Amino acid sequence: MVLLLFVLLAAGLPVAVSIGIPSLVYVLFDASIPSFVAIQRMVAGVNTYSLLAIPFFIFAGNLMNTSGVTTRIFDTCAAFVGRLKGGLAHVNIVSSIIFAGMSGAAIADAGGLGSIEIKAMRDAKYDERMTIGITAASSIVGPIIPPSMPIVVYGVVASASIGRLFAAGIVPGFLMGLSLMILVFTLAGRMNCPPGRRYSVKEKFVAFWHGFLPFLAPVIILGGIFVGYFTPTEAAAIACLYALILGIIYGEIDFARFKEAVRSSMVTTVQVLIIVASATLFAWILAREQVPQQLVAMINNLNISKWAIILIFNLLLLIVGLFMETVAAINILVPVLLPVMVALGMDPVQFGIIMILNLVIGTLTPPFGTVLFVLSGVADVSVETVARNTFIFMGPLLLVLAFVNIFPDLTMWLPNLIFGSN
Repeated sequence: MVLLLFVLLAAGLPVAVSIGIPSLVYVLFDASIPSFVAIQRMVAGVNTYSLLAIPFFIFAGNLMNTSGVTTRIFDTCAAFVGRLKGGLAHVNIVSSIIFAGMSGAAIADAGGLGSIEIKAMRDAKYDERMTIGITAASSIVGPIIPPSMPIVVYGVVASASIGRLFAAGIVPGFLMGLSLMILVFTLAGRMNCPPGRRYSVKEKFVAFWHGFLPFLAPVIILGGIFVGYFTPTEAAAIACLYALILGIIYGEIDFARFKEAVRSSMVTTVQVLIIVASATLFAWILAREQVPQQLVAMINNLNISKWAIILIFNLLLLIVGLFMETVAAINILVPVLLPVMVALGMDPVQFGIIMILNLVIGTLTPPFGTVLFVLSGVADVSVETVARNTFIFMGPLLLVLAFVNIFPDLTMWLPNLIFGSN
């Protein structure tokens, strides 16, 4: 099954089809499984209340991109951090962090905010390596800082608290942004990055007021979740409503743009949930064959250290991220890998952030990096060019990944503070 999966992926078939065909072949050839079980398992995989957050967050991100919110975020950040050494590259990073608190999808960041960032940096004569590389690297902060679509999927598959997972992603997400800003500061002189203009106090106040309502969105969404006013799914619906209200207030959204946001969100939602359905059946088959139990027993027999196992799993996840879409990988691998990590004493919440961080780094790498393809279209350059320019910015991201593995408090401190320790 696994070999056939990668053969089909290599052949260029859609992810859902590549996962679904091996699963259906297994069901058809195993006479002890009624044929209707495949449909039941696939439907059960998406028939989960928490997964309702996915279409809402996708819709919220599309509304933000069509309602002028992304432009206001960028302009406000430029007023406050654009003067730093590296100028617009820092604005790029901070804007992605703020936008992550509204959308939580790397593709939404790269496709919406990325077009604004690339145009601004090119107009300012920034080195193309900096322009494309930092736009790609900063976009993957989105799936780590809440709200996050991959976190919702992981929470459902792992039966973990989505609220705790949201809280766990905040510190690593900010560390990713900080580490990228340090690298930009280091490279700015070598790449001849022009400094941004100095803003007066009055101009900063005007810029802050200009972006106040968009900046309030993460406060409303995350604050409501952490205080307990609403669930993550309800927060996703509120994010949509808030984005729509902003679009009406700013006069940036009309019926045609609203209809296009709905259409785009429906297409993306169907793509994601079909992958979830297919991957659920695949994961059920792995569980039926007792693959997780066999893996735990095999690792125990190897008699290797905890850190060696953690290193192997991180390398495995990085490699899987090169070839497989994040949502599919989560659905397939969580039932297999999570029991091993729990047996080693790792909290499922910490492993969730580790897993998602590994997989989203894979979206920056060929051959199937989704962010690469999106930015290739936005920047009008080849996928190879995007990958080459992004490579230099992988170091800080991998460093944060190492810290998250080594120091559990980076992920567990905030969830324990807000929700209490388990």
